[in-house]
Amino acid sequence: MGFKMGIVGLPNVGKSTLFNALTKTAAAQAANFPFCTIEPNVGDVAVPDPRLEKLAAIGGSKQIIPTRMTFVDIAGLVRGASKGEGLGNQFLANIRETDAIAQVLRCFIDEDVTHVEGRVDPVADAETIETELMLADLESIEKRLQNLTRKVRGGDKEAVQQERLLKEAQAMLEQGKPARMVEVAEDDAKAWKMLQLLTTKPVLYVCNVDEASAATGNALSARVEEMAKMQGAACVVISAAIEEEISQLPAEDAAVFLGEMGLEEAGLDRLIRAGYDLLALETYFTVGPKEARAWTISHGTAAPQAAGVIHGDFERGFIRAETIAYEDYVTLGGEVAAKDAGKMRVEGKSYIVKDGDVLHFLFNA
Repeated sequence: MGFKMGIVGLPNVGKSTLFNALTKTAAAQAANFPFCTIEPNVGDVAVPDPRLEKLAAIGGSKQIIPTRMTFVDIAGLVRGASKGEGLGNQFLANIRETDAIAQVLRCFIDEDVTHVEGRVDPVADAETIETELMLADLESIEKRLQNLTRKVRGGDKEAVQQERLLKEAQAMLEQGKPARMVEVAEDDAKAWKMLQLLTTKPVLYVCNVDEASAATGNALSARVEEMAKMQGAACVVISAAIEEEISQLPAEDAAVFLGEMGLEEAGLDRLIRAGYDLLALETYFTVGPKEARAWTISHGTAAPQAAGVIHGDFERGFIRAETIAYEDYVTLGGEVAAKDAGKMRVEGKSYIVKDGDVLHFLFNA
């Protein structure tokens, strides 16, 4: 299980440059005019995790297979997108297919790069994006409520639940707040997710700053960070131009370059970590002579469902999981030593997998 994050923003804020950096490719055309990204570019990238290399070295694994994350570079939004302005309809449809939204906000001044609204104000840009998504949701809700009328009158339980949830979302949106602000009961969680409203998707603000501000941010990114804090949202500061340059360098040269810029790690690492936190994702590992592999699960996933990420048969025929904590595996020097030290546990169907667990599943075929 990975997840799909849409890279969203107004034209000319650095979306495609960031995408190029993240996917180490020039597939997305970065140009100084609106809508240079006509079709959404999709890139799968490996999730960097230093734990995986340590596990592979101890386990003598011939191959290292990281988990992966999908980024979608989506055409620039403009005011009026909810009514079809610019590439509005296509833009909104592409967002609907993602799990989360990375809003790239321009936090740099450059007279050579035009701004679609003639000014540089990242907070206003974020408000424009949110407003368009809320308007699109309101229009969608109105249509869906009309279509549900007959089923609701007929007593269809699913339709009644949908109507109730749509009305809750509508009330929140009419207050000028995104639908993700609605408190959803556990019994409604699945039906709520099925509504696929744009403003229910978690948001990560990405402040694209100039090279000189890459390590510390600037006054513009500080405003975004303050806004994110008030919303309880995530925020990262990145210089897309630097990230694109780093992505083309060999690993050793990239490390030197980062050091010279005063950066401890690449923006990709910070972005993925923020994305993981945003969607409450975790990683577990399988280690053997053939391969050491990382697997992504949601926080709170039980052992059988975690096994199902590898193969459906593992979940259906689940018997038990042999579990070693990452720290024990590394400190003691592998599976055998951990088992001898009593650090290997046998867990059943109710076990909730923890981030970093090294697992071996037993199942009936």
